[in-house]
Amino acid sequence: MKPKLLTTLQTYTRADFLSDTVAGLTVALVAIPLSIAIAIASGADPAKGIVTVIVAGFLVSLLGGSKVQIGGPTGAFIVVVYGVIAEHGYDGLVLATLMAGILLLIAGALRAGSLIQYIPEAVINGFTIGIAVIIATSQLKDFFGIQVEALPADFLGQVAALWAARDTASLTALVIGVVTLVSIVLLRRAAPRLPCTIIVVAIVSAVIAAFALPADTIVSRYGPLPQTLPAPALPDVSFARVVELLPSALIIAFLAAVESLLSAMVADRMIASHHRPNAEVIAQGAANIGSALFGGLPATGAVARTAKNVRAGAKTPVAGLIHALAVLVIMLVAAPLAGHLALPALAALLILTAWYMSEPHKWRGYMAERLSDRVLLVLTLVLTVLTNLTIAIAVGVALGLAIRLRRRNVPPSDWQTPER
Repeated sequence: MKPKLLTTLQTYTRADFLSDTVAGLTVALVAIPLSIAIAIASGADPAKGIVTVIVAGFLVSLLGGSKVQIGGPTGAFIVVVYGVIAEHGYDGLVLATLMAGILLLIAGALRAGSLIQYIPEAVINGFTIGIAVIIATSQLKDFFGIQVEALPADFLGQVAALWAARDTASLTALVIGVVTLVSIVLLRRAAPRLPCTIIVVAIVSAVIAAFALPADTIVSRYGPLPQTLPAPALPDVSFARVVELLPSALIIAFLAAVESLLSAMVADRMIASHHRPNAEVIAQGAANIGSALFGGLPATGAVARTAKNVRAGAKTPVAGLIHALAVLVIMLVAAPLAGHLALPALAALLILTAWYMSEPHKWRGYMAERLSDRVLLVLTLVLTVLTNLTIAIAVGVALGLAIRLRRRNVPPSDWQTPER
């Protein structure tokens, strides 16, 4: 359970530091608009996303079992976080995140990191696609500029509310969203090593400000972003509150463990390395405890940002440390500029993130699997969208394990590398 940082520092060189610095700065620029967008989509203050990147991202790289893992808020948590905030308030989310962190520390200490291979891949794929559907739906409000005070937490309620308010849609917001989405796709294809998201979102937002276009920005809706980290503080804790939030904490812990270990596996295949799963789970526990103490969001390993880190030349966990520190510096000196990012542009970014998360190029392969796996995937997807993740994961995992017991000769899941 030794952190990878301690191992890599034994042979660390100046060339490694230069490579890690470039990669860390590149990923920091990607993380800023994405973390803000995730926080807004989760029903939280935009600054919470930045705080999570700084605190959780630093701890994941400091204590983690992967050489190039990048930690922070991810789209996978949007559904859970939105629901917890709607039902229990933001203080309830902080306590649930703190509890999840403690559960992850216990899981890591008990060496439960390797158990991920027994979770059916169809379940992971099903709820991932379901989460992507919910994320994309939640962003239609800002993408189309629809005027709705607050969207309901459930999918069908959101669809009904958006349809009822469709006459308030803004052509300006739609054009901004489409231009942002198309520009990010084209720039990623032309220059995949660049931090395309911040470049496009910043240029689009600058044009909006220069021509005074009627579009909501972070500062116009939420006020200016803070330029300092909040002081650490414990949430209100009581026995009744702990019992009430335990299901949410279990889901957060489960998602954090699964997403981070999947991300670490992606990194392993990209750099021909091997992560330490139990150290990674412990790091995720520490990261979520740290994020909760500073009032941040749940955190995990971010697949897309980890892959970006590798492609930018990262060699060791130092790149992740630099990424977190760079975001802190940007927060201290450039928060007012970030406040002018346009919300339709951020909505387009999250819709695109949801599309990549669902990995549509793999859908045909999913439909070629065994009938039981197809049923399991679709069932988990439908339950995720129409009920909640707690029910979807519980039912999916239970049925998946039952199927696995019935097919005793089938080995544990040979995980396919997610590309989201």
